[in-house]
Amino acid sequence: MMETDDRQPRAILQNIARRAMLARGLVPDFPPAALAELVGIHGPATRTEVPTRDLRQLAWCSIDNDDSRDLDQLTVAEALPNGTTKILVAIADVDALVKQRSALDDFARQNTTSVYTVAATFPMLPEKLSTDLTSLNPGTDRQAIVVELIIAEDGSLQGSDLYAATVRNQAQLTYNSVGAWLEHNGPLPAGISAVSGLEANLRLQDDVARKLKALRHLRGALDLETIEARPVFSGNELKALEAEKRNRAKDLIEDFMIAANGVTARYLAAKQFSSLRRVVRTPKRWDRIVELAAEQGATLPQAADAKALDQFLVAAQKADPLRFPDLSLSVIKLLGAGEYVVELPGRDSAGHFGLAVKDYAHSTAPNRRYPDLITQRLLKAALAGRAGPYTDEELAALAQHCTVEEDAAKKVERQVVKSAAAMLLAPRIGEQFDAIVTGAADKGTWVRLLQPPIEGRLASGFEGLDVGQGVRVQLVRTDVERGYIDFTRVV
Repeated sequence: MMETDDRQPRAILQNIARRAMLARGLVPDFPPAALAELVGIHGPATRTEVPTRDLRQLAWCSIDNDDSRDLDQLTVAEALPNGTTKILVAIADVDALVKQRSALDDFARQNTTSVYTVAATFPMLPEKLSTDLTSLNPGTDRQAIVVELIIAEDGSLQGSDLYAATVRNQAQLTYNSVGAWLEHNGPLPAGISAVSGLEANLRLQDDVARKLKALRHLRGALDLETIEARPVFSGNELKALEAEKRNRAKDLIEDFMIAANGVTARYLAAKQFSSLRRVVRTPKRWDRIVELAAEQGATLPQAADAKALDQFLVAAQKADPLRFPDLSLSVIKLLGAGEYVVELPGRDSAGHFGLAVKDYAHSTAPNRRYPDLITQRLLKAALAGRAGPYTDEELAALAQHCTVEEDAAKKVERQVVKSAAAMLLAPRIGEQFDAIVTGAADKGTWVRLLQPPIEGRLASGFEGLDVGQGVRVQLVRTDVERGYIDFTRVV
């Protein structure tokens, strides 16, 4: 973490983040035992316990956030003679250096995830690993688990495989530059033009990803779009909150990761392995989603129906694209949170309602998420023909623990964003804003301003309001330390 004056906005937010982590049972610093273990790791893994293919010659690339240094996955495509396309997703072999029940593993299991706050990142693994020795950095040979997908012209999965390989990242790319290029809003990124054949390969990847997405939506995957507010710093000074937007590069990676996570889940099931699944159950507040649709002039069935909901969302986006992110946020909150569960061999999966997929195991970010590292260990055991490294009881306990800690991490991240928002809004006490209700429960009513995209509590005038309704509010109080922003309703 960079050194800053404790009175500067970035330093203030860093300190808030640390206190918020500790308050929620998360640990911001690596313990001495883990750091001592790290000293004994001198280089990247060079061998695996299973046969390894040499795939270093392929035009692998990573696409991630502008500031990401923990590169978990690479992708590459190959057109096949029969009109199908082979998609390969390489996932960093983190387990090769982070052994089960080691001190490093104990810490990763404690937090279960990297915590990405607006002022600092608190990684699940030390940066010597996560941004170097277990990261798929450009120009370096790395061990990986590769998920192979054969995709037909209609976006359906025709075949799949999973194996260990040595890979080499040929280009480290970013969502914003690749997205702008794919959408004809920006130039060809230099990282693409520097690698022979990569431009055509990425266009092929984009084409296949769009087919995957289209087929998922035919099956009922929800087309949701939320506004993620990202603080903008100039040095250590906080200047603004900007809304992050989806683009085709983000969609490309999301679509491939969803497909790869499905393959890993089915691979473990076929090998009769118990596994961790990420599920979003049938929404408990479907009745309110039906009411939201009715307010927009649409009719949804009384029983939860993902296809009908997606059709409504697509129509709503076309009718009012500016307010669609707020509608999406309302629907997401009404759908309920995801959770990790244990899937036993031969049992029926609860599935993921929002993605319209039955089999879904987090596996593509083992540097950042502990469930993915667990899944990687299960996959490697299955590949090697060994027994699983966890008992069903251990997996059940880990599933519950990962759900709780991931929720805690998200709350920390949101709290620091709120503290940053409170900093920006502090000079604007008394001003009025248009907002939308994003939460309505016994513990309070919450609204999000349309501009800037900041959420706060409605301290008065909330009677009769529910999620998705528009409201005019006045800013009455901010508390940077606690991340509180309070509004009153303007009648």
